[in-house]
Amino acid sequence: MSPRKENENVSGATDEKVRLPYVRFSRRGQYVVTREKGTEEPFSGQYVDTRAKGVYRCVCCGNDLFISDTKYDSGTGWPSFYAPVAEENIRREPDSGSFAVRPEVLCRRCNAHLGHVFPDGPKPTGLRYCINSAALVFIRTELK
Repeated sequence: MSPRKENENVSGATDEKVRLPYVRFSRRGQYVVTREKGTEEPFSGQYVDTRAKGVYRCVCCGNDLFISDTKYDSGTGWPSFYAPVAEENIRREPDSGSFAVRPEVLCRRCNAHLGHVFPDGPKPTGLRYCINSAALVFIRTELK
């Protein structure tokens, strides 16, 4: 494997524009959230109250993003996690599109917008990854 170029992500695509194979979104909200950087209404997402054990993957490319063991009820109305599966599976970019500056969270493989991260989460990280359900697909598993 050759070394990656400075602006190349894990999938080998450059950060400027990632072209994905055709993705069939089952809900319009998935496209708006992941490709237009939209946000679901609080408490409206499919995975807000999910308590089952499993893995949350990117709805666009299937990249493992979060596991149920790091999910918690933040009371905000969006699925919240205190850590990703692996730091190399996500990336953060500054986002000041709202009234507050908060890092945007994206899938490193396909650049799908996932949500935002805030510094008010529980231990051990102190972070709250506030993620749109529309950006995720949940795969139920038996975690060890």
